[in-house]
Amino acid sequence: MVRAVVHPSETTEAIAGLDVEVVRSDVRDFHSLVAAFAGADLVYHLAGIITISGGQSKLLQEVNVLGARNAAQACLKAGVRRLVYTSSVHALEEPPPGVPVCETTDFRPEALDGDYARSKARASIEVRKTIEQGLDAVIAFPSGIVGPYDFRLSEMGHLFMDFARGRLSAYVDGAYDFVDVRDVVTGLLLAAERGRSGESYILSGERISVRDLLFLLERVTGVRARARRLPFWLARLAASFAPLYYRLRRARPRFTSYSLRVLRSNCLMDRSKAARELGYAPRALADTVKDTIDWFVATGRLRLSPSGDQ
Repeated sequence: MVRAVVHPSETTEAIAGLDVEVVRSDVRDFHSLVAAFAGADLVYHLAGIITISGGQSKLLQEVNVLGARNAAQACLKAGVRRLVYTSSVHALEEPPPGVPVCETTDFRPEALDGDYARSKARASIEVRKTIEQGLDAVIAFPSGIVGPYDFRLSEMGHLFMDFARGRLSAYVDGAYDFVDVRDVVTGLLLAAERGRSGESYILSGERISVRDLLFLLERVTGVRARARRLPFWLARLAASFAPLYYRLRRARPRFTSYSLRVLRSNCLMDRSKAARELGYAPRALADTVKDTIDWFVATGRLRLSPSGDQ
């Protein structure tokens, strides 16, 4: 039996119709987690706040950091056999250009850029502390997650939809590594089955430039890639006003100074350890993009027309 621990305010749309027991809990409530984990053999900890904006350090500390500590300690208290904690590649310190990002057990939050990255590093430290107390745990570091079943519309989901609707007028040159959500799930299952206790594994996918991603979307959707490249200096200037703009519109930010820095960061990922020890092998990004667009269309979230008009 699979048990899903869901926040009291969250919808269960993504797991509707599945043979899953739903338990309502909050990672900030240690005792509720102990009760939720009772009788569990294996726990996958995926709860967390993901943001490209600033000003949420308190919430990130409560949910990402203290939530991870609570989950790990609750596993010990409830007698859970193994914990698989989903961190992020953002928790790993960026090496010099040309040197791939690798796993580490030496996290340095103060050396990282952005509240989100620092929170995931601190959360990973909390899990490491519990491992030292005797918990059997494995840590996974996914890169940028994309793919179908995007019920809540992620940042990349928004980009895909904006492109398909002809609403993406400009882009900033850069690149990042993106991995299919289904491959991340497979990687987590493999980590639970084959991962060595106390070890960590990068679950990356394929590095692609923003320009090439737009042309890939063009091939999949039939919508012409009409967006123009925005000079980086201009994008950086616009990003300084973005928080106020999105706050006035009461909308979620689509780009920020942090997201621009990520696109210019060293996003070379070394997933050889996961491939060697877990048998991890992600699919081609082209397949992910096609499946994502197909899912948006099949679920009525998107209607495609070659002109891009919706």
